[in-house]
Amino acid sequence: MTGAVDPADLATVEAQLGRRPRGVVDVAHRCPCGDPDVVRTLPKLNDGTPFPTTFYLTCPRLTGAISTLESSGLMAQMTERLGQDGELAERYRLAHEDYLRRRDELGEVPQIAGISAGGMPNRVKCLHVLVGHSLAAGPGVNPFGDEALEALPQWWSRGSCTGEEE
Repeated sequence: MTGAVDPADLATVEAQLGRRPRGVVDVAHRCPCGDPDVVRTLPKLNDGTPFPTTFYLTCPRLTGAISTLESSGLMAQMTERLGQDGELAERYRLAHEDYLRRRDELGEVPQIAGISAGGMPNRVKCLHVLVGHSLAAGPGVNPFGDEALEALPQWWSRGSCTGEEE
């Protein structure tokens, strides 16, 4: 587990989400604008609810851009490629294992044991999770998260992710 999260970062995340963030243990990635855009969360929230989304996107511009990608049919194309490309399927399986390992570092939760997120390792169900994983883990870990990142516009180009500089 990591140390305390900077209160200024938590305030930024709250402004981004429009609600108080839950279970945040650290900032997993910062947007090029400097604000947090991915937080790492506990696998079990304070109220006992299992929470499998270890890498949670907070930037509204980034999540909006990813939603646009999702609506384009990209996830179905990615899932189809999994069945056609054994090497890609293996890399995606390894991404699934990486996700589980990173979540298990924060605590084990039997209700979600072996279940990662985003459809891993058998399909592509949520680009938000895959991009969050790619941003937090770095390039080369999650092939579909990396591909989605490459397809996104520069969401940070208008300044702060909180929208305060517009």
